[in-house]
Order: sequence, then C-alpha cells, then structure tokens
Amino acid sequence: MNRRFLTLATAAVAAAALTACTAGDRSAPALGSQPKPSGSAAAALPAATIELWHGFSADSEVKAFEDAVAGFRKKFPQITVKLTKGVQDDQITQAVRGGTAPDVAASFTTDNVAQWCRSGVFQDLTPVIEQDGVDLSVLPAAARSYTEFEGRRCTLPMLADAYGLYYNKALMKGEQPPKTLSELTALAKKLTVRDADGNIEVAGFIPSFQYYENSPSHLGPMVGARWYNEDGTSAIGSDPAWKKLLTWQKELVDWYGHDKLDRFRKGLGDEWGAEHPFHEGKVAMAVDGEWRNAMIANNAADLDYGTAPIPVADDRPELYGSGFTAGTVIGVPKGAKHPQHAWELVKHLTTDTGSLVTLSNALRNVPTTKAAMDSPDLKKDANFQTFLDIFNHPKTSTLPPNVNSVFNQEAFTAFLVEWEKGAVKDLDAGLAGVDKRINDKHKLSGG
Repeated sequence: MNRRFLTLATAAVAAAALTACTAGDRSAPALGSQPKPSGSAAAALPAATIELWHGFSADSEVKAFEDAVAGFRKKFPQITVKLTKGVQDDQITQAVRGGTAPDVAASFTTDNVAQWCRSGVFQDLTPVIEQDGVDLSVLPAAARSYTEFEGRRCTLPMLADAYGLYYNKALMKGEQPPKTLSELTALAKKLTVRDADGNIEVAGFIPSFQYYENSPSHLGPMVGARWYNEDGTSAIGSDPAWKKLLTWQKELVDWYGHDKLDRFRKGLGDEWGAEHPFHEGKVAMAVDGEWRNAMIANNAADLDYGTAPIPVADDRPELYGSGFTAGTVIGVPKGAKHPQHAWELVKHLTTDTGSLVTLSNALRNVPTTKAAMDSPDLKKDANFQTFLDIFNHPKTSTLPPNVNSVFNQEAFTAFLVEWEKGAVKDLDAGLAGVDKRINDKHKLSGG
C-alpha cells in the first residue's frame, strides 16, 4: 500500500495544533548556531545518538528506510540512529511544542510545510545548506517550491510522487493515449461500455473529483490552473483555467449521467486493494501516481497497460509532458538535541544517490535528484520512466505552500462535489464564493 499521503483530516489536526505558540526545547542548540567542525564531518562530529521519526509502517517500507540509513551509519559509525516508524504530522508538532522533539522527522505530506516554516516547528536549513555548498539546482523547481515558505527552507525533498495517465492496452484496442482534453473526452466515450439500461459496466475515464486521485490539485495541471495570486489570495475564481477545467469535467459527467456515474464509482473496489477497478479492467484510463506500477505488479501482474503524461488543454500543448508532483519532506525540528548530527543525516538521505536509489527501488516512488534518476542502479522500465520524465519536466507543478493548505483544499473540494452533481447554477458566482472562503481564512491567519 502506498502510504505517502495523510488524510486531510489528519493534516487538519496538525494544522490546528500549529496555530498555537510553539514552545520547544529552548536549551537545545539551533541548527547553524555553532561553528562547523574542522576537518571531515565524519571525523569531527562526536559520538551521539539521534532519533529519526518517519511515517513508514509496513515491514517492507521500514526495511527500505533502514537500508537507506545503513549508508549513513557506515559513514558516521560514531552516530547511533534510532528510528521510530508510523509517526504522523500531528505527533511531530505536539512533540516540538512539548519539548520532546526528535532530531530528524519526515512527513508524507507537504500540506504543513508552510505552517512548520512560519512557526519554526522545523528549523531553517538555509545556513547549513549554504555552509556545506549543497547545490539545490539538482532538484526540479517544483520540488524546491514545496519544501520552503516565505524564504525559509525548513525541509528538503526525499522522495516524490508524480502523476500521469494509466491506460489499459486491451481496452484501448490499438488507440493511442490522449494528449488533449478533447481527445480524452472522445476516447472516454468510445471505450465506455453500458448495459441495456444504460448503466456503466466499463468506464473509459471517470471524471468525478470524488474518484480516488482526481483531486483538483492533481488535475489542475491539465490546464495550467493557479491556486494563489502573488499576495497569497485565492486565484481560483479569477483564473479562467479553472473554469475551463470544470466546464470540461461537468460536460463529461453529464454525458455519463451523474447518478449512473456516482453509482458506478461507489461500487468500485478499494483504491489500495487488489480489487482496484483499473486492475480489474473496469476503468480504461485513470490519473494516478507512479506507485500504481508497483501495485499492479503485486496485484495484477498479467495486466497489459501503459503510462503517459496527463492530457492537457487543447490550447496549451506546451504543458504536455508535465503534471503534478509532491512528496516526502524531511527536516530538523526545533529542539533537536543534536542538530549538526541531524543535518548530516538529512543531507545524506536527500542528496546521497545510493540512499535515494535504495528507497526508490524498494518503495517505487520517484527519487528527487538528477543523479539518482540517472543512476544505472535505479530499477525502471518504460512505465516507470514516464513518471521520472514528468517529475523532471520544467512545467510540472505542485500545490504552492500555504498556511491554510488543508482548509483551502477542503473548501474547493466541497464546492466541486456540489458542482458535478448539478447543484451549482452559476459557476462564476460559485468560484467567487470559494475565493471568499479562502480569503477570509487568509486574513484570519495574518496573510
């Protein structure tokens, strides 16, 4: 099972906790406040035991993380690394506030990066990045974007997700994957199979925003949609790209018939289980992350499928090849007892090619540096290469960090549910209402 994303509800708990003043351990040295040890880091750092909290919990995932840390232990034999698995964002935040922070913490979501950077829950890595000459240009622009906020880079990317189009070759019957929204519409209709009563038996493509990975953040790059203006206010109502996406989406929903589509969707198997509808040939095309390759290999090894970039707006051909990305972030929390040791571990896990390749090969997520993506040791085939290319595409985008990220996504998604079922009669007014909810929250947050 892919464990890279927390639920929005869990993230909301963490965000709520961040609104309180962060206490932390004031006796602990701050990262970058002490002079860099002379000589090699391995020889200069004294013996210490550091704690690393992460969210991996399945046995295979935990082993992969242990294997990645093994290279660090070989380089720094005097440093003992204690790993704690299954930790989520709210636990990290509460530990920092209570003065019991770990030395290093990793998160599966970027939703709290802005709050962590602004409040100081995670320390600013900029001084040690500059001190050690870490070249951030080895990371794609989107990955650099989702690990900082307001000039504070309080996290670094460790692994990434990229989103593309999966297609069932048998159901496609020789058709090529669509490159534009109009091509996607035509092919979705052609591949859809209905029974005598018009009920859906096989969907060419499910356009509902309630279907698994069809969140607005994942589909927005199809049209180059913007979430925020430069001043941090919502751009959803003013950016015509969102209206274009929603108009296209609603027309396809209406073609299926909302009630029929909703009934079909609700009868599908679990997204993370063996009975996923794409595995079973009930959906011909679907937007999903790179990890689906591993799940197909484990649960539907005989499935003949392919991958491609997501289709894009007909008038935006330059976007083809790009998509959405986000990923695991890692940093040094406030109150870390051994910040310099912690930084060395963060640097190792985010820049060491061997460690990134080890994690990617085991977890089947995208490694974040160019060297790791180009490594001959990285296991990849044509279907996985698609996602490496999407991640590295210059127009690939992410959800910009925002202190109200969880709230904003929930506000927009709630509107989209009403929109697709036909309860919204005036799209412009509806989107303006979403803007107002987001902007009101933005003002309350000191935006």
